[in-house]
Amino acid sequence: MSKIAVMGDYDSIYGFATLGLDTFPVNETEEAAKLLKRLSANEYGIIYITEELAASLDKEIKVYADVPVPAIIQIPGIKGNTGAGINGVKKSVEQAVGSDILFGGVSSEEGETK
Repeated sequence: MSKIAVMGDYDSIYGFATLGLDTFPVNETEEAAKLLKRLSANEYGIIYITEELAASLDKEIKVYADVPVPAIIQIPGIKGNTGAGINGVKKSVEQAVGSDILFGGVSSEEGETK
């Protein structure tokens, strides 16, 4: 059975522990890169990572883009939503189904028809 991990700054991720997820507070890019590699090799099927941290780990995350496990999903941190997380999900869905079924013709930010 796969486990679920959450990586990011402490303030953004500590609440996920109450849901039973394994939390890994990290701020430094080098430490985070090593942690991501360790988690992906250690039975973690889903790794949530704050958008801010993910921005500094772009190269490392791309290694896992074409593999089914682990699924690396960006989440907003306490500093707010950058939109990177939803764009990643949108891209994955488009790749899987061949079209934009999530926001086709609708702006995800304003909910208005394009």
